[in-house]
Amino acid sequence: MTITDTQSRGAARDRRKRNDGRLDDGTPADVSLSRRRFLIGSATALGGLSLGFHLPLIGSAAAAEPGAAAREVNAWVVIQPDETVVVRIARSEMGQGTLTGLAQLVAEELECDWANVTTEYPTPGQSVARDRVWGNFSTGGSRGVRESHDYMRQGGAAAREMLIAAAANAWGVPAGECTVAKGVITHSASGRSTTYGKVATAAAQLTPPTDIPLKDPQDWAIAGKPLPRLDTADKLTGKQVYGTDVQLPGMLNAAIRACPYFGGKLESFDAAAVADMPGVRHVVRVDDTAVAVVADTWWRAKTALDALPVVWDEGPNRALTSAAIADMLAEGLDADDAFIGTQAGDARATLAAHAGKTVTATYAVPYQHHATMEPMNATALYTPEKCEVWVPTQNGEASLAAAAQAAELPVERCEVYKLHLGGGFGRRGFQDYVQQAVRIARQVPGTPVKLIWSREEDMLHGAYHPTTQCKLTGALDDDGNLAALHMRISGQSILASVRPEGMQGGMDPVVFQGLFLDNPEGSFAYDVEHLLIDHAMRNPAVPPGFWRGVNLNQNAIYVECFMDELAHAAGVDPLAFRRRLMANHPKHLAVLDAVAERVGWDSAPPAGVHRGLAQIMGFGSYVAAAAEVSVTDGRLRIHRIVAATDPGHVVNPAQVERQVEGSFVYGLSAGLFGECVVDGGRMVQENFDTYPVMLMADMPAVETVIVPSGGFWGGVGEPTIAVAMPAVLNAIFAATGKRIRTLPLKQHDLA
Repeated sequence: MTITDTQSRGAARDRRKRNDGRLDDGTPADVSLSRRRFLIGSATALGGLSLGFHLPLIGSAAAAEPGAAAREVNAWVVIQPDETVVVRIARSEMGQGTLTGLAQLVAEELECDWANVTTEYPTPGQSVARDRVWGNFSTGGSRGVRESHDYMRQGGAAAREMLIAAAANAWGVPAGECTVAKGVITHSASGRSTTYGKVATAAAQLTPPTDIPLKDPQDWAIAGKPLPRLDTADKLTGKQVYGTDVQLPGMLNAAIRACPYFGGKLESFDAAAVADMPGVRHVVRVDDTAVAVVADTWWRAKTALDALPVVWDEGPNRALTSAAIADMLAEGLDADDAFIGTQAGDARATLAAHAGKTVTATYAVPYQHHATMEPMNATALYTPEKCEVWVPTQNGEASLAAAAQAAELPVERCEVYKLHLGGGFGRRGFQDYVQQAVRIARQVPGTPVKLIWSREEDMLHGAYHPTTQCKLTGALDDDGNLAALHMRISGQSILASVRPEGMQGGMDPVVFQGLFLDNPEGSFAYDVEHLLIDHAMRNPAVPPGFWRGVNLNQNAIYVECFMDELAHAAGVDPLAFRRRLMANHPKHLAVLDAVAERVGWDSAPPAGVHRGLAQIMGFGSYVAAAAEVSVTDGRLRIHRIVAATDPGHVVNPAQVERQVEGSFVYGLSAGLFGECVVDGGRMVQENFDTYPVMLMADMPAVETVIVPSGGFWGGVGEPTIAVAMPAVLNAIFAATGKRIRTLPLKQHDLA
């Protein structure tokens, strides 16, 4: 298969690629959680090596800098004398626009001038010292806005009332007689006015009010608007500092190599062989699996590392291959042991009774890597008294816990400074790279050391989106209606590896994303009287992890492509077939109808162009897609994808469009090209030459239809990934009559 050039929607169209993070365990932010009860591992399922680390009770809060306390109206709002409004945000920015969205929500309640707004990260050390006043630092599962909006809006509203009260006290008038607009407080009766910057110090001394009514979204003037992102200018001018940009006085640089074999270890290395190479300062064992070279520049460290003689203990999995893993999963498709995620009626008996009218298909997806644009990196400065880390992380608290553990210091003597991420997608919720940086720095005390993974190191040591297979069997009655459906998933459990405490009676609920009945995170859209969805857990030695969209991605492929297969077998239009089953699911149906209407489903497409549909619910949002493709001499061209999303509330519609577009880049890259192959107990792919991603020429035109129905807060950056590829696969069938049931598509001949 060859991907041909496609047209973007206008040369001037801004197609920023959205980076996001992965699923967390749904634990709501709780700003009242005491330090004694605080457990980093339970705050997120992103933690990887951070899981199970505890932060103990530490000392009283201190101001972040001299004079900061006087300008801090409350934990979320700092007002500078020049009227600059600093909004403090604990969540991480990795391209998804969380900082701008949350700042909009705070500014909306604060009634400040948006032109004066900026943001900053509080440090996790400060947060723990203040009883986690900033709530959850974890950023993943499309939860950055939806799990922070309530208490952050309250913070903005409380600051507004305190600032008004401070002005009213100075004037000796009731606060209720004062109004505010764009940071200017006015007492109309006396004609007096003042600004936030002039009363911020006095406001900070007041007792914060509680239970302040928040604005109705219908009355929003800043939130809900397509405002430009606050971080765009710095990115365009190169001012934005990422982890790989960090520079500290006297800093050294480290390159690392860990055993590439799953379960293997570092046996030995010959440091003397590279000790005299230019710039080399140290060659150190990092842990049982890795060795690092520390030099004056990273390139010199990497060059010496490449020349370093290393002997690996290849471990117990040296013979592991993708073929063997596929066989393991195939066995699970018909095995007796399976965890039941969703059940209604008696699917097995009904299928048996309709044995002559069943449709069966087996689908499979491969391992995927996060492939963040910025490889893993962290800078650490260790002394016996203190450890500091500068790091792009999806969870500042988990990084703090990881640093404290690696440094073997109390948490109150450690600190983490978060930086913007050059992509996260779930990978930067794992803290192995932070621990490595600290362990290296411990061997060079008093000197900051910046660790950067090479792309090859990054590709060989991921937390991979696991491979799964799925066998679906459906029974049609005499009228072509779906009487029964059995969906058997066979594959790895992410939770079993990275967060076993999240398992439910041995079952991994994350496997069933989008497949539960009446679940607010992701519910099954089709009413099938006899339904069984189960999971045969098979856990090979490849380390799994949360990957943008997590299990919703393949679940949408399995369900939505099979729905098309059933519709074809029944001789019914795919949209009409779905509508029969969705009468009791109006929100699911609304987004499906929205893309059908926009793409012109009921009218003929251009000559040679064919269409496909898909829908699902995940991360609290309802999403759908309709794709238009053509296949000429085996060459696929994706002309257009229409997406619809209902996240309940929309904070920044322009950013929603960008996230949808970026999510399609991610989902289509995986479906068209992405595949990590295991051979000889390790991954084969080591760089983008063997793990390609979409180029701009491959990208179809994307049209986003936003249909917010209100009443709930859903995610944006991850849900629509799931519907891109099944819509394309269904359109390919319409074009060629071929069902593609295994990915990536590059392995198939469409001629």
